Amino acid sequence: MFADLHLHTFFSDGTFSPEELADRAHAEGLSALALTDHDSVDGCPRMALACAPHKIEFIPGAELTAEHRDREVHILGYWLDIDSPALLSRLAGFQAVRIERIRGMVERLNQRGIPLVADAVFALANCQSPGRPHVARAMVAQGFCRDYDEAFERFLKKGRPAWVPKARMDVKATIEIIHAAGGVAVLAHPGLYRADFIIPELAAAGLDGLECWHTKHFGGASAAYERMATQLGLIATGGSDCHGMSKGEPLIGRIRLPYAQVVALKARRPTAVVS
Repeated sequence: MFADLHLHTFFSDGTFSPEELADRAHAEGLSALALTDHDSVDGCPRMALACAPHKIEFIPGAELTAEHRDREVHILGYWLDIDSPALLSRLAGFQAVRIERIRGMVERLNQRGIPLVADAVFALANCQSPGRPHVARAMVAQGFCRDYDEAFERFLKKGRPAWVPKARMDVKATIEIIHAAGGVAVLAHPGLYRADFIIPELAAAGLDGLECWHTKHFGGASAAYERMATQLGLIATGGSDCHGMSKGEPLIGRIRLPYAQVVALKARRPTAVVS
């Protein structure tokens, strides 16, 4: 039995519907899935329904943007109570920040002679958690860039003309939000931060797990993070970070997390509920 604990749908910046994602997971022989859309749990009810006919265990989650030592880090929350008023209020705040960030990026593009309209981005996104990928797709759709990569390289990456920093919450507060909603907190793709020295500090702040296996962890990175997780008392997890089609193929199925790790992570829930 295998799982993928890092997946996105069109309820944030993915391109698959929950139903398409569940069908692909079934085709890959996966037994458990977590939906981790950015700052949103809106897709979780549909994903739960889509997984049921395939007898796939569904784990409601989200990927939250946080900050530690002036660095952006992403925290995955699993087994979240998606009806928690406190959680939904926090997510609404994060979503409002995302919307204002889109407006800021569009304004910077306009200042450089690119007449993109923010409403066009929001219409394309068609979700409550719009992000830079939606700006890139809108730029391609309207002929301002040849492709997605050009939009990021010329305009949207950090340090480029349309880059707008995003307001972020302290990582300890983010972990507390996840715990208060009945969930467990995992640091997403640690290899992308190039700041392994912060991981013990996050563990001390209440982190429950470390995403050791990820499609952008190369060489011996996964094994190194697995050793670090063991040393720090964190649960080693993994996920594909699938956002849809990537270079002609989906990432789902590239990471096959042994189900034993799901069981171990589930035991870390604040209420220690194991079903």
